[in-house]
Amino acid sequence: MKTAEDYQDGQILLIDKPLNWTSFQAVNKLKWALITKLNLPKKFKIGHAGTLDPLATGLLLVCTGKFTKRITELQGQAKEYTGTFYIGATTPSYDLETEIDQTFPTEHIDEALIHETVKQFLGEIDQKPPIYSAIKKDGVRLYEHARAGETIEIATRKTTIHEFEITRIALPEVDFRVVCSKGTYIRSLAFDFGKAMNSGSHLTALRRTKIGDYDVKDGIDVIAFEDSLASNN
Repeated sequence: MKTAEDYQDGQILLIDKPLNWTSFQAVNKLKWALITKLNLPKKFKIGHAGTLDPLATGLLLVCTGKFTKRITELQGQAKEYTGTFYIGATTPSYDLETEIDQTFPTEHIDEALIHETVKQFLGEIDQKPPIYSAIKKDGVRLYEHARAGETIEIATRKTTIHEFEITRIALPEVDFRVVCSKGTYIRSLAFDFGKAMNSGSHLTALRRTKIGDYDVKDGIDVIAFEDSLASNN
């Protein structure tokens, strides 16, 4: 049973973030639970090592107390994701946050083309972040520009895809597993993957399964964590 001192000295919590929660909401819920259940001070330090979009589930590493100093180190580790691309249509956000804006032919797409296209994305690649992202341009987050209907030029970034595996093909759906470097946008990978097949694609499901050696299999739901604190008192 962990004490208040344990959390102040530093812990890494493996949280399985639920669908439709922001990473900020998950951390706030954990912070409030620790403050109220263990009488920790309101200025108690806590933070996550890498944002997950609300429409993504999976591993969120949350550092407490003195371990918040390790956040930058943890953010730099390779990440593993699983999920689903929908082939033949795009959305402005590259995922389900926005409605389909264009449809594309898929008659020419077969398993051989899908597997051959994967090879184009292995190693270091240039990737353009989605316009619906939290990156700042001229001091304003990109998604704010997007929601205002503004056209913004977004610079490409170098990122590395260490592993890219197709795990199921049931067109228009394609399931995948990706291991990638910090800063990779799987939504952009979905968009670029469709484009590389002379079609379109968007992300319909995403789950982060690993960060470095940390595995979501060892994670705990936010509510279950809160309940475990209650049962310890």
